[in-house]
Amino acid sequence: MQGTDGDFYGTTAGGGNGIIYGVGTVFKITAGGTLTTLHRFNTTDGSRPQGGLIQATDGNFYGTTNSGGDNGAGTIFQITPTGALTTLHNFCAQPNCTDGADPQAGLVQGTDGNFYGTTPIGVCCGTVFSLSVGLEPFVETNPTSGKVGARVIILGNNLTSATSVTFDGTTAPLLKVTASAIETTVPIGATTGTVIVTTPNGTLNSNVAFRVLP
Repeated sequence: MQGTDGDFYGTTAGGGNGIIYGVGTVFKITAGGTLTTLHRFNTTDGSRPQGGLIQATDGNFYGTTNSGGDNGAGTIFQITPTGALTTLHNFCAQPNCTDGADPQAGLVQGTDGNFYGTTPIGVCCGTVFSLSVGLEPFVETNPTSGKVGARVIILGNNLTSATSVTFDGTTAPLLKVTASAIETTVPIGATTGTVIVTTPNGTLNSNVAFRVLP
């Protein structure tokens, strides 16, 4: 995936420890081809990362490993753009592995700020899980760019009572509002920047800047 800094970030499921059968790495590579290994897994902090990475709204990257960790059943980890890794969860930490084990896919971040994923193992046949690390709710625009007048859907949670939408400070019309989506258009005078939804409970910022096209 491409980070907000323009570089590309990814994982390998092997190598990294001087042998081809190592337990994997996290790396970044520039558009010009300069590769930097950010982290080499060592089994105790996880092994064989799966499903790649996502960059969350705090700017850090998050992913899963298929094995390793405290219980040998995989982990959820956070890694900063400079390579500082933190293990957030060791799978099979609950009785009978009710939290799951051996994840084979990555994570997604919901607009409530939490992370979601799956495991193929857990008690019997796998789990769907969520993980909260305290990140704030946000909204997501679909698409993330458009010309003035273009139709935009803003996705989120608890949007029914929204009172306004702005594109980098320019007010946009509330054409249709539901609990999970707002239909609007790019307003005249809008410039590239954050989309903000105002509700009685506060404001929700877009996870990426909306780009206004000429």
